[in-house]
Amino acid sequence: MLNMLSIIYWMAIGLSAGAVIASFFEWTLHRYIMHRPFFSFTYPFRSHAMVHHHIFKSDHTYHVIHEKDKKIIPMAWWNGPVLILSGMLPVLGLTLPFGHWDAALGVFIAFSSYYGAYEYMHWCMHLPKARRVERSWIFYRLNGHHLLHHRYMHKNFNVVMPVADLVLGTLILRSKIKFPQARGAAVPDVQPRAVGVR
Repeated sequence: MLNMLSIIYWMAIGLSAGAVIASFFEWTLHRYIMHRPFFSFTYPFRSHAMVHHHIFKSDHTYHVIHEKDKKIIPMAWWNGPVLILSGMLPVLGLTLPFGHWDAALGVFIAFSSYYGAYEYMHWCMHLPKARRVERSWIFYRLNGHHLLHHRYMHKNFNVVMPVADLVLGTLILRSKIKFPQARGAAVPDVQPRAVGVR
């Protein structure tokens, strides 16, 4: 019984730490690999900053206009395993020497869930269909957060959990200037607040 409680405890620690680490991993990847060439490795920059951001802007083109553009919303299928493994390598180095495979398993579950949530929410943001998730308060807020990223490409790098944006100073909640923005039931108004309105 005590051994099972220890396993559950370390898995919970791994899940919690993994969620926070995943936010910083996403932020770092998005800012430094997907928004600028990384030495001679330019694939993420080209596919994200040059293609995805060129097609999906913050105006009405935030949502899919042409059917062929659906394929540009998600990452390539192999990115998930590569990114999860990349994030896990340092974690494995910190947990396995101490015999905490249970904590590593918790982090793995957190990373995998985070990546799945990223892909699904990002898909729903750019291809709205009135799904159940799109009626949730959290999706509504995150969709506005991501819309602002498409307006200000060097802000709001997180899609799933903007902890890293908050801590690292890239969080923006409203636009600084008025701009034509996407509209829809699951898209908040992120225009500047009128003077005197709270």
